Formats: sequence, C-alpha cells, structure tokens
Amino acid sequence: MKQYIDIETTGLSRERNSVTVVGIYTGDEVIQFVNGIDLTEDNLNDVIKKAKDMVTFNGKRFDIPFLAHKFPNIDFKSAEHHDLMYTCRKHNLTGGLKKIENMLGISRDSGISDGREAVRLWRRYQRGCNNSLNKLLEYNKEDIVNLYHIEKILEEKEKENN
Repeated sequence: MKQYIDIETTGLSRERNSVTVVGIYTGDEVIQFVNGIDLTEDNLNDVIKKAKDMVTFNGKRFDIPFLAHKFPNIDFKSAEHHDLMYTCRKHNLTGGLKKIENMLGISRDSGISDGREAVRLWRRYQRGCNNSLNKLLEYNKEDIVNLYHIEKILEEKEKENN
C-alpha cells in the first residue's frame, strides 16, 4: 500500500518540539492521529507497517527523522520512501510545498498558507478552541491529498519527457 505522509509539529527541533498531527493518505482514505487523543506509537505503527511505499515532501530530512526520533520502535525503513521535493527539483519546481502546488495549479480551501499558522492553530486548540483543531486537520489533509496530486502530475511530466 502506498501512503502519503505529512506531519505537523510545534517547531523544527526533534529534541525540543512535539508532533501534533500525523496525516496519512492511502489514495482512498485519510487517517489522522492527534497528539493527546490517538497519536500513539502503537496506533501509528499499525498503519505505517502496512506501507510498501511512503511519499512525502521534504520527508527525508524532516518528517521521517522527526517521527523516528519520537517513535523509535517504528520501522520507517521497511517501506520504499519517495520524497517528492527531489522529484520536483528535477522538473525545476522549487520552493515549499504550497509554492509548488501553486505552480502546478493545485488549490487549497483551508486558507492556511504555511506551517507557522499550523503551530498557532495547535496553540489555540490547546487553549480550548476545538475549531482550531478542525482547521489544523483540514490543513494537514490538504497537505497529504495534494502530495498524491503532485505525484500524479509529475508522473505525467515524466511520461511526456520519455
């Protein structure tokens, strides 16, 4: 099974910051785990171990090392990992995920344009605003579903070039 994976965190440091949301898209289903609710090593492992292929954006440097640090008993190396950031660069698509989505004509409905806003939403949720969690989950869902769309567009570009 192919899994498109993206995480939200409270910052960039694996040592000092926490994972707030892990989103996984299978092409059919969106699975999201939330810190303090259902984000546990066992729950995450139950899903990750089914992956034959993992697709991320900058996941080789950020998402997967961050998760491996926080959940050391999960084997993230058993699946083939495809980081779309590097494939995008081969097609002269550079910048962050949102910029590349824009370049490819992929739209978003959440209105959230960057990871800093995801951190603010998490902080508001921690202060009792459940609507902020809903917005954060929608943002994360757009991230993982759009990874699927980017991959399909890049596959078409590869076919055109061959």
